Amino acid sequence: MKVKTFGHVQYLWDEKKAAELEGDEVALFLYRSNILGADLRITNFGGGNTSCKTIEKDPPTGEEVEVMWVKGSGGDLGTLTRKGIAGLYTGRLRSLKKVYRGLQYEDEMVALFNHCLFGSGNSAPSIDTPLHGLLPFKHIDHLHPDALIAIAAAKDSQAITREIWGGSMGWAPWQRPGFDLALQLERRLEENPGIRGIVLGGHGLFTWGDTSYSCYLNSLEVIEQASLYIENQMGKKGPAFGGQARESLPPQQRKEQAAALAPILRGLCSSHSRMIGHFTDDGRVLEFINSRNLAKLAPLGTSCPDHFLRTKISPLALDLPADEELSSHETVRAQIEPQFEQYRRDYAHYYESCKHPDSPAMRDPNPVVILWPGVGMFTFSKDKQTARVAGEFYINAINVMRGAEAISEYTALPRQEAFNIEYWLLEEAKLQRQPPEKPLSRRVAMITGAGGGIGKAIAKKLAAEGANVVLADIAEERLKEAHSSFPKGMTAYAQCDVTDAGAVAEAYARACLEFGGVDIVVHSAGLAISKPLQETSQEDWALLQDVLVKGQFLMARAGVEVMRKQGFGGDIISIASKNGLAAGPNNVAYGTAKAAQQHMARLLAAELAADHIRVNTVNPDGVIIGSKIWEGAWAEGRAKAYGITVEGLPAHYAKRNLLKQIILPEDIADAVFALAAILRKSTGNIINVDGGIEAAFVR
Repeated sequence: MKVKTFGHVQYLWDEKKAAELEGDEVALFLYRSNILGADLRITNFGGGNTSCKTIEKDPPTGEEVEVMWVKGSGGDLGTLTRKGIAGLYTGRLRSLKKVYRGLQYEDEMVALFNHCLFGSGNSAPSIDTPLHGLLPFKHIDHLHPDALIAIAAAKDSQAITREIWGGSMGWAPWQRPGFDLALQLERRLEENPGIRGIVLGGHGLFTWGDTSYSCYLNSLEVIEQASLYIENQMGKKGPAFGGQARESLPPQQRKEQAAALAPILRGLCSSHSRMIGHFTDDGRVLEFINSRNLAKLAPLGTSCPDHFLRTKISPLALDLPADEELSSHETVRAQIEPQFEQYRRDYAHYYESCKHPDSPAMRDPNPVVILWPGVGMFTFSKDKQTARVAGEFYINAINVMRGAEAISEYTALPRQEAFNIEYWLLEEAKLQRQPPEKPLSRRVAMITGAGGGIGKAIAKKLAAEGANVVLADIAEERLKEAHSSFPKGMTAYAQCDVTDAGAVAEAYARACLEFGGVDIVVHSAGLAISKPLQETSQEDWALLQDVLVKGQFLMARAGVEVMRKQGFGGDIISIASKNGLAAGPNNVAYGTAKAAQQHMARLLAAELAADHIRVNTVNPDGVIIGSKIWEGAWAEGRAKAYGITVEGLPAHYAKRNLLKQIILPEDIADAVFALAAILRKSTGNIINVDGGIEAAFVR
């Protein structure tokens, strides 16, 4: 097998890997799907679908039947497994032509796909299922490569298709996916029996082959040919997007401006439902947003349905100088809020002018994609992955516009066609099938001391309950290790000395760039020094005051600045100690610092209530197992103070509380979760997690 050389797609077929799968056509089909999905120039996350047809023994009859295996609804090619595919009797699927009643009854066909399922454990068949089933080929790829969509979205798409491939590729005009489009593809093949694929106007590409490898190679070759054609035409009509109208800010300044503006944008985008943000200043984005043709192209919207279902039909391009002074968030908000209001009015007009009698209610009218010329692109959605994917899809849309403008003229879908996809009842049904959101979904938590012990346990708990988490810790290696233990995309990390205002500001800037802002601040960074008064040095005193008290002050001050920009309140939770209320022996510096933390929380609760920022305290006691502060001198000091061994400390602390329980980091995490997610009308409170120490009862 001779490896092909490609310049615009990645050839990822591994002969050794494929040989291991030989004889299992479904496994080879999944392998092909995964390597196609690994190249975002071929298709983006969740986009496209693939299939293969095999001969199987029919369990009820024992007869051999043809079965089509196809990517199920909502799956992703790059991560597709057997659980994500549907198996259907090909003969039954094709027999649905006998009962198809025409375009007006298109949607009723989807329910009939379930009558064609082979076996159990199937993923739900997607709307594209008949497009694979009615074509006779053993292996089929339906992909959304930027180059092909650029040709599909060009004004004279059909003529360009013929110019590139002659008669070897078919072409079909735009039509919403479904059974009727499958009939159209079947008809194109009957009219042109020797073609190697079909370009779908405004949509994408269908290619096929007799084997998984030949199908893969056919797809890559067609995409490469389209890419080369666009590359050869690039520049003949002048610079991309009409040339540059403005310059980008330097990279570091772009990041600073984006971090400063992101919470304001997040607040404005969250007028309907709270959103999570993503930012990129990718070079392709900058070329587009700084161009002369931005004002012409951006309002047209995207072409491929996979694009605008994730990005909305068009973005909001901010009318805001890239180097705008952002120190006053009230002034900046007043400057850009009218632009959001206009976007919402335009979206409402789009909905009202295109809706049908049975259309679902209008969805969130806020923009998903926000372009800031000279700086970059923000995307906002219900979670980080969806926001990031929206950004990736809009970069695909930029690539499409760039290519289409180079070879012809970019054309978007008519607004009515776009609406019919966006508010398709089948699409609405898919949205309604999504699982309920977790209690802390759409919220961002900043946690100090998150490299281990109590801080890491809190981060794990909040992330498990749906929060996006920024891990902050002074120990970088410990921080990286902790970060690697979380699901990808849920967390970010920032090395942060909480006693340094600059480091604290950088940590919040990271949170704003990664997620759009911050909703929950948990100050868990800490250390402990156990010494009697005469042995306590000024350095001991200063260190505890700096990390515990000054750190809490700096984290709260910077966090409140972000929360006020967002405008929807937040939570500040201090991890103090029972020692702030009822101190044990030989810890004058530690107990005093913990008392200061508790009193600061009370003061902030009163001051910040008008901003709907709740400030509460969790008081642990005797958290020995899994806690970093008990790994050294503090444990030795406490053991000495009580006249016992270090090993006897857990049992000692358990015996002295009313419940006779050992307190774990996870118990502290549960208290933080309760304050952030359940006790929504509590502020200025202290929750003791100490098993019950009478001397430390708050009231």
